[in-house]
Amino acid sequence: MSTSAVNISAAQVKELRDKTGAPMMDCKKALSEAKGDLEEAVVLLRKRGATVAERKAGRVTSEGSVTSYIHAGGKIGVLVEVNCESDFVARTDDFKELVHDIAMHIAASDPKFIRKEDVTPEAFEREKDIFRAQAAATGKPPQVVEKIVEGKMGKFYEEVCLLEQPFIKDQTMSIMQLVAAKIGKLGENISVRRFARFKVGDTGATIAFTQPPEAKSE
Repeated sequence: MSTSAVNISAAQVKELRDKTGAPMMDCKKALSEAKGDLEEAVVLLRKRGATVAERKAGRVTSEGSVTSYIHAGGKIGVLVEVNCESDFVARTDDFKELVHDIAMHIAASDPKFIRKEDVTPEAFEREKDIFRAQAAATGKPPQVVEKIVEGKMGKFYEEVCLLEQPFIKDQTMSIMQLVAAKIGKLGENISVRRFARFKVGDTGATIAFTQPPEAKSE
């Protein structure tokens, strides 16, 4: 048994599990590789989750659940559909927790789209034109203006796309990373299909949806 493994206590494993929701053995392995450094172990687990998520990204998600969330004394309401591959996973506490967290996040952060790919060409060009005009007004050279615009568009995606937004309960991770972590733990592809957000007094509602990916072999 390695020295690093000997130095990993049950309390450390539990702390990492409470923080990430990852299986106990995965937490122990990550802590051993990180030589007991909790934050480094969190990074390792997130990287593994992202790798698993990428590998499973093309698998069909035809099960899942629709969840509602009401916030601010009934002033804001959200309906969200999150999909997975099997009814078994859809009924797990981990999946239900994920769907609830996403619904709560939507209520608080008011995203307009699910993915970067879902941003309409009209919205994309409108924001880009605004950023370009603002940057050009500073008198900087065209090549510098374009770099400024590129950086601002990245921030734009983070503000309006659900998967790019920092998770309200943990600003160190995005919603995409939150979903990836659950994919890594549950072993199934998970995708946010659509959502609607209503706020009392608004004349309209935010309704966003994305087409599920076509099935492909791993």
